[in-house]
Amino acid sequence: MTLKHKLKVMIVEGLQLPDIQPDDILDDDLLFGDKFGLDSIDSVEMVYQVNRHFGIEIKNMNEGRIALESINSLAAFIEERKAAA
Repeated sequence: MTLKHKLKVMIVEGLQLPDIQPDDILDDDLLFGDKFGLDSIDSVEMVYQVNRHFGIEIKNMNEGRIALESINSLAAFIEERKAAA
């Protein structure tokens, strides 16, 4: 399973999105906005899930805003942090 697919599964399961399947999320889809209906509470849960699943901490809102934009940006953020560790 690729990192991007793991992230999609993490989002669907972690945020309990019954109407969305991992394959419904395209790598460059904006995660926050009209398509998925995610809000700031969901972003807090995603930060927690990223830490739980990957051991990567999103330290502040600026990091989060960039990292949580899309699957592509989140995967790049995780890969960067793992490479720096």
